[in-house]
Amino acid sequence: MGAKDYQVSGDHYASKAIQPIDYILANGLGFCEGNVVKYVSRWRDKGGLSDLLKAKHYIEFLIEEWERDCDNDL
Repeated sequence: MGAKDYQVSGDHYASKAIQPIDYILANGLGFCEGNVVKYVSRWRDKGGLSDLLKAKHYIEFLIEEWERDCDNDL
């Protein structure tokens, strides 16, 4: 049995057509992007508003990183 054949602590990803980890790995997402996918995918089944706020927090990290690294205007 491989690591993707079971879930530790809960079943909030079991109903998903595409597992967040598969999407994250297939698209080469980084830590922050991966967490956004994870929290947005599960918010209705696990953390509710808390998961949406966590996703927002990681998006804020990404925005700050982009602003720090780029001179681009929105």
